[in-house]
Amino acid sequence: MTGDAVLAIDQGTTSSRALLFDAERRVIGLGREEFAQHFPHSGWVEHDPDDLWSTTAATMREAVERAGLDPARIAAIGLTNQRETTVVWDRETGRPIHNALVWQDRRTAAACERLKEEGVEPMVRARTGLLLDPYFSGTKLAWLLDHVEGARARARDGKLLFGTVDSYLIWRLTGGAVHATDATNASRTLLYDIREHRWDPDLLHLFDIPEAMLPDVRDSADDFGETRRDLFGRAIPIRGVAGDQQAAMVGQACFAPGMLKSTYGTGCFALLNTGTAPVDSQNRLLTTVAYRLDGETHYALEGSIFIAGAVVQWLRDGLKLIREAGETQALAQAARDDHGVYLVPAFTGLGAPYWDAECRGAIYGLTRATGPAEFARAALESVAFQTRDLLEAMHRDWSAGPDDIGGETVLRVDGGMTSNDWVMQFLADILGAPVDRPQVLETTALGAAWLAGWKAGLYPDAAGFAESWSLDRRFDPALDRTTGAQRYEGWKDAVRRTLSGR
Repeated sequence: MTGDAVLAIDQGTTSSRALLFDAERRVIGLGREEFAQHFPHSGWVEHDPDDLWSTTAATMREAVERAGLDPARIAAIGLTNQRETTVVWDRETGRPIHNALVWQDRRTAAACERLKEEGVEPMVRARTGLLLDPYFSGTKLAWLLDHVEGARARARDGKLLFGTVDSYLIWRLTGGAVHATDATNASRTLLYDIREHRWDPDLLHLFDIPEAMLPDVRDSADDFGETRRDLFGRAIPIRGVAGDQQAAMVGQACFAPGMLKSTYGTGCFALLNTGTAPVDSQNRLLTTVAYRLDGETHYALEGSIFIAGAVVQWLRDGLKLIREAGETQALAQAARDDHGVYLVPAFTGLGAPYWDAECRGAIYGLTRATGPAEFARAALESVAFQTRDLLEAMHRDWSAGPDDIGGETVLRVDGGMTSNDWVMQFLADILGAPVDRPQVLETTALGAAWLAGWKAGLYPDAAGFAESWSLDRRFDPALDRTTGAQRYEGWKDAVRRTLSGR
């Protein structure tokens, strides 16, 4: 290992970011750039893959320049990414054959329903830990091969490559030398057997996917090649890769079974570490790879909420109720506690534990007294209610956990919404459990950095890294349980009214 810094790429749904960490895992440089979202039809969400690459490259350079650091001091690069988003590109030219289909995209809902009717979902669940839902990559990839002229023939001839965003960026970073992914990203494709640790031939047959398209699957801390020399004047090794939610779990140092984290970004994703044994959910949660280190796989139960921070963007960009996200805290505080308004933000369907791709957003309890404050508060409250949906399902699934939401449960949180103290307090109130916000909120990038830095020999092992985790603030529940339960029952009634009935 040479160098005393790690560059972490955090390629997200609405922006690409790069953060430079020093030897003590402190952020010393940051670059960020938003890119366009494309919505060709209702429920369809696309990105231009060239935007993903150009913003990633630009923010990497920006982070290094802002730090005033010689690139020769970068020991390694870690990469974390929006998961499930699907890219197909030409093996020779590198040109994408279509826009990327984003994880939020719901165009394959009918195809998923047909497969469910054919009775294949139990087999899919047993091997992948996932449900048949448009969220995941498998049906997106099949759609691209079916709808882009000549794509299936080119794929069978070995001329096309598939990847989630990590694979696409690795391919671009290495100048096409490496086509690889890590176990966490592979586990989100509907094509990967999380117990046998391989691309599953039966699933490839089910979706008619040529195996030659698929990337090599490696550990989360592994050798993913080196960058092109023209990017920084020297080749820099890529040594860590993980999907964004798993990277956040690592960044939160949730290495012990029973530890729980929830990330609040565009969506919300809660992961419960279940150790080296996968736990089959009976409550429509996902069984997924948490991370794989030195060939040993650790698993998690995951609950996915499609709309969390995005509901604040809707208040800003859709309703024009606010100019900046920070205004929501004051609005929420101005609303009465008994305002009675429930917003179900099913703008692209509902995720766990409902998995209803067809339902759409709804709001209940409007009166003539309802105004911007009530809209803002209902939007923020929806994030806490959805989190409780996930945690209750997790505790029903995992026998080693407490019997209810209270007890010894502590939720570690991260992501942009955690800076809102009102939201964090309401979350603790509705869960009836402590919520811990760490000092380092950049946990997704930190997780990617630690994977790369540990592999490069710069950072300590998992135990040493966990010792460095530090608390910024604990939010203890202050609402009596009876009131909390009543408000949560109102939420569940609103969800029942919203579900499509499919």
